Amino acid sequence: MLDPSQGATDSDVLRAADPPILLLEGVSKSYERQGGGKDRLGAIEALKGVDLTVPRGTIQGIIGFSGAGKTTLLRCISGLEKPDAGRVVVAGTDLAHLDGEALRLARRQIGVVFQHLNLLHSRTVYANVALGLEMAGGSKAEIKERVTELLTWFGLEDKAKQYPSQLSGGQRQRVAVARALALQPAVLLTDEPTSALDNETTTSVLNLLRRVRDEFRVTILLITHDLEAVRAICDRVAVLEAGRIVEEGPIEDVFLTPTSSAAQRLLHSPSELDAVPPTATGLQSLVLQVKVVGDLAAEPLLSDLTTLFGVQVNILRAQIDRLNNTPYAFFVVRVSGSEEALERSIASLTAKGVAVSRLAPPNDRLQVSA
Repeated sequence: MLDPSQGATDSDVLRAADPPILLLEGVSKSYERQGGGKDRLGAIEALKGVDLTVPRGTIQGIIGFSGAGKTTLLRCISGLEKPDAGRVVVAGTDLAHLDGEALRLARRQIGVVFQHLNLLHSRTVYANVALGLEMAGGSKAEIKERVTELLTWFGLEDKAKQYPSQLSGGQRQRVAVARALALQPAVLLTDEPTSALDNETTTSVLNLLRRVRDEFRVTILLITHDLEAVRAICDRVAVLEAGRIVEEGPIEDVFLTPTSSAAQRLLHSPSELDAVPPTATGLQSLVLQVKVVGDLAAEPLLSDLTTLFGVQVNILRAQIDRLNNTPYAFFVVRVSGSEEALERSIASLTAKGVAVSRLAPPNDRLQVSA
């Protein structure tokens, strides 16, 4: 039975004491390349020892350039592909070492929303949502109760007798998510859920996924190239490059201060800037990266430095937005002044909880908090 009143609260969404709902350890997968006829061109290593821990109740983003291995990773997690090596532990069960009926039962813990949705166009909305329940051997009464609840929750009760071709893109997306949730999985995998959707429908789908996480208590993996979707709803994000996860962490850390070259290229973030010469005799210059998350993002922190300490502040780059509904501001600035004024400016920012790191110059005369 659905019980939205028992939705997760902020305090229990991410509980570090809980075992991870999804654990990947050393997951590797290769494919044989075929040439003309029966010629073999050698193996492609799609995944190379992937490790990932996903806390229960998280919306986990997985991003990467084309060919990074995102689709192969989804197929290995969902049980559609068996990895060559490693463990895929979902809700305490290692799917990588199961076969037959045991694998089929374990896969009920995973719902999948494919990029192209894979709705059956010969079946009505009701029948599409009922498909997994029918295959699991549910009775007609159980199927009717579950499907009716899902259609009501997703606002599709008046579409039950219609076919996918009669629905809008957003409605088809809702049918696909409802079908994926029919067997009450612990993990929902979504592959490019916002591709080919307009901005308004994209926002609606992302809000829907957040509600699904909160009210169904399901962990969501968002596998996508859409950085705005990740920015909007993900708690954590992993960066996949050439079959390896090269960076993973809270969304604000990876998006605002990426450390891997892959993340920096994806996010267009500068990894290093040259020092700008002092603008006046006796002044020194630093190029700083300043990250502010939360209510402080709305404060005039940089202009206050000029008022309080007499330093010159030149904004080289700026980004002000929201990450998972939390305001943030990210700046790259050149700050010029006396050594004492620079030290006091940095100390003032860090005392307020602002993350400050130096991009240039490369010497260590001034102590800057990372």
